[in-house]
Amino acid sequence: MLHSDGQAAPAAPAPPPAEVLVLGVGNLLVGDEGVGVHAFRALEMDTWPPHVHLVDGGTGGFHLLDLLRSHARVILIDATRDGSPPGTVAQFRARVAADFPPALGAHDIGLRDLITAAALLGPLPEIDVITVSIAELKPMTLELSPAVAAALPEVSRRVRILVG
Repeated sequence: MLHSDGQAAPAAPAPPPAEVLVLGVGNLLVGDEGVGVHAFRALEMDTWPPHVHLVDGGTGGFHLLDLLRSHARVILIDATRDGSPPGTVAQFRARVAADFPPALGAHDIGLRDLITAAALLGPLPEIDVITVSIAELKPMTLELSPAVAAALPEVSRRVRILVG
């Protein structure tokens, strides 16, 4: 665009990037099922742009509703028992609560309920889900199996790509 004097008008400043919530969920007391929280802890060690908010979602629940609805984009990290070899990392865009991984424990019921409640209150944010396949739940185990622990760098790589 040109001013009346023939000079180019300065370009409008770029809008700030959309707020991104990176939410790791899972139960640390059940071994590999806590991979989302372990991923959060690994991601927390890196430097992130100010528009990226890392949150330990623990076992989910309605206390995350306002947090979820206050972000334009959400990257959710969770475990799944989908029959793939342990440590397999998958990624997809979720549009409705039924898109979330099959239930593993009590937190998944809360997470699906959370997404359903958020949808009832208005449009959902853009939600990307990164899952890590696990083989079994091991109550009272705080550590990840070697195969699932080995997947954490791939989870971090995918989060970096999604954040842009």
